[in-house]
Amino acid sequence: MKKVFIGFILILVMISCAEQSKNAVITQQAIDKAVAGLVSDGQSDKQSIEKGVKQVARLWQAQDGSEDEFIRFCAENYIALPDEKQAVFLKISDYMEAISGHFNEMSLQLQRQVEEATGELHRIDEMFSAYNPGTHINDDFYENKLAFIIALNFPQLSLAEKENLGNDRLAWAYARLGGMFTARIPANVQQTASAANNEAEVYISQYNIYAGHLLNREGKTIFPEDMVLLAHWNMRDEIKANYNKGEAGFDKQQTIYEAMKRIIAQEIPTAAINSGAVDWNPFTNTVYQSGNEVNTSPEGLVRYEKILKQFKAAQTVDAYTGNTYIDRNFSESMEISLEDTEILLRNYLTAPELKEVGKIIADRLGRNLEAFDIWYDGFKTRSRLDEQKLTEQTSRLYPDAAAFERQMPAILRKLGFSAERATYLADRIEVDAARGSGHAWGASMKGQKAHLRTRIPKEGMDYKGYNIAIHEFGHNVEQTLSLYDVDYYMMNGVPNTAFTEALAFVFQQRDLALLGIETNYETSADKDKADILDKAWRLYEISGVSLVEMEYWKWLYAHPDATAAQLKETVIRVAKEVWNTYYAPVFGIRDETVLAVYSHTVEYPLYLSAYAFGQIIEFQLEEYLNGKDFATEVDRIFRLGRLTPNQWMLQATGQPLSAEPLLEKLRATAL
Repeated sequence: MKKVFIGFILILVMISCAEQSKNAVITQQAIDKAVAGLVSDGQSDKQSIEKGVKQVARLWQAQDGSEDEFIRFCAENYIALPDEKQAVFLKISDYMEAISGHFNEMSLQLQRQVEEATGELHRIDEMFSAYNPGTHINDDFYENKLAFIIALNFPQLSLAEKENLGNDRLAWAYARLGGMFTARIPANVQQTASAANNEAEVYISQYNIYAGHLLNREGKTIFPEDMVLLAHWNMRDEIKANYNKGEAGFDKQQTIYEAMKRIIAQEIPTAAINSGAVDWNPFTNTVYQSGNEVNTSPEGLVRYEKILKQFKAAQTVDAYTGNTYIDRNFSESMEISLEDTEILLRNYLTAPELKEVGKIIADRLGRNLEAFDIWYDGFKTRSRLDEQKLTEQTSRLYPDAAAFERQMPAILRKLGFSAERATYLADRIEVDAARGSGHAWGASMKGQKAHLRTRIPKEGMDYKGYNIAIHEFGHNVEQTLSLYDVDYYMMNGVPNTAFTEALAFVFQQRDLALLGIETNYETSADKDKADILDKAWRLYEISGVSLVEMEYWKWLYAHPDATAAQLKETVIRVAKEVWNTYYAPVFGIRDETVLAVYSHTVEYPLYLSAYAFGQIIEFQLEEYLNGKDFATEVDRIFRLGRLTPNQWMLQATGQPLSAEPLLEKLRATAL
């Protein structure tokens, strides 16, 4: 998962333009006078002038000056000459890169202790990691009038206007600068949001289940004594790893799923969280110490309190943007509306082909489907392999973070990059041992490195960790290409997080090949069938998970005074409703809560739909890359930068963003 950096650039980019600033003081009469003055001075682009003046007016507050000062400011600072405007734009870009880069580096270091495996955490580490050094920059840029100059000359464009920019790269870059200063968020409000996010991160990063102390239905330990699984990621991956283990594997899967349900319901004993001091039977929810049952307290509502705190922090921002976090996440940040996202996901979830895929899985398993089979991994070659042997190989190759870092150029060469290009990319990425599951943290300034943080036990990198590390490496390659190799700094990045997830998935799908393990399918047709079945099922899983989160966030906005207890009740209700609507017809069982287990929903609100889009984009990318030079095309595609999603897809693959191509191939290849 890409690290969601709550810093200067991200906060500003995610902010939408309100129709009227909370403290707006400029009248329509003053706006008209400022526009008329500029037009009468011979400036012919009246539409652009009006856009800029209106945006400044929305942002202008009493402390910024009188209406006469506002009119004079517009007259003195509007740039009419195209050459001068471009020269100023390039200067602003350089300054913004320096500011963003250094604040990114500060945040990276401030969070290092809580995110890297550096030893025991102290309260002081959490306090420093919660501090966001960029929160006052927004205020400063309004105070010194730089924000107003940018807004006046590079006003925000609507999504429809951006879609019409075509291949005009400079116009795209202007548009991205224009989305920077569109609302005034006080530093204390930004800091509150950053602190809530950090608190959730720390909570999730330490939410480990000591599997060696889990008891099955018969009260027996069935996992290796030293196995520790981070919720939910490692728990899910352990379910995936046991599809080729017969009854013993099925026993493990059932046990982990029971533990997941206790987490969702918050019935999990606190003594069983991040501790191996007790044994826990999730079927009976009893705890034992030295063979004797002991009384413990359930976690209660902590999970939902963290979510609620994120919501409350988002609400404080809403007051200054004139819209909701939902709007900012979808229409502004992702540039795909909530409504369009829902339509796409619901249409996919109701595809009749998914029932056929479910029947294929049940036939393969020789049993009825269980709820945890949303993570069925049997189509992949890896599911047929002995994970312990894979772990022996990965731990030997990558005993520590430094070993993985040394091998990055070789990994890239195996993917088709030239030795020179592989070294260029690898030299700009640093690997750190993570405390949690890991993530990719990109640089924000040329000269800095992206960071790959991955979990590495003392015995070396296990296969699960390696699989995740290759995913994060894909993020880092995207982050490097889309920063160092874009034509304008303001175009750095990708349209939204789904697009970086897409390249991460493309890398992750090649993890076994990078280990030198060939697929054991008899024909390429068999492989194509297995691949499309796997992709269809993965998208089925994450689409429902995304809908659950979207639904309860809509509920939160409809019930802003909700308690954590009410939120828990709602999340569980929504999870069951989505399950019963879209999964029960395939699985034959009702009222399952598995769709609510994802840790992202606590740590990174409304991020899950990025995975759904990422998988759709991944499929379209893979189809396009088939038969082409992988490295050359990846280089070209991820230099496109931050276009809108549909424009990026058209320029990258020649096709609009859609799940229909996946269903078409599913029908033609696998059913």
